[in-house]
Amino acid sequence: QVQLVESGGGSVQPGGSLRLSCAASGSRFRASVMGWYRQAPGNQRELVAEITGGTRAKYADSVEGRFTISRDNVPDTVYLQMNSLKPEDTAVYYCKAVVLFSTYWGQGTQVTVSS
Repeated sequence: QVQLVESGGGSVQPGGSLRLSCAASGSRFRASVMGWYRQAPGNQRELVAEITGGTRAKYADSVEGRFTISRDNVPDTVYLQMNSLKPEDTAVYYCKAVVLFSTYWGQGTQVTVSS
């Protein structure tokens, strides 16, 4: 069973930065895909960014150019550097990992952007 432990959420003013981290454990197989999703109150969970085992990444249009996803492969850890944060980025951010075609989720970390 894969466990994902997230860290790095918090509160920041508009224009500020935060860095999220997510470490995977519990499997001897590497995650083929790791990524971040977010869910704001009243909204569906949506993709923020994903990255494969190499360096191929994709981003939601709303964060392109402001957020950067990266990963370490030993152990599987994914990061999300968030710059120029906006109030509309406020949400619970969830880490996702795909291992052997099964999808796992972290418990979520709150990001609040407010003045």
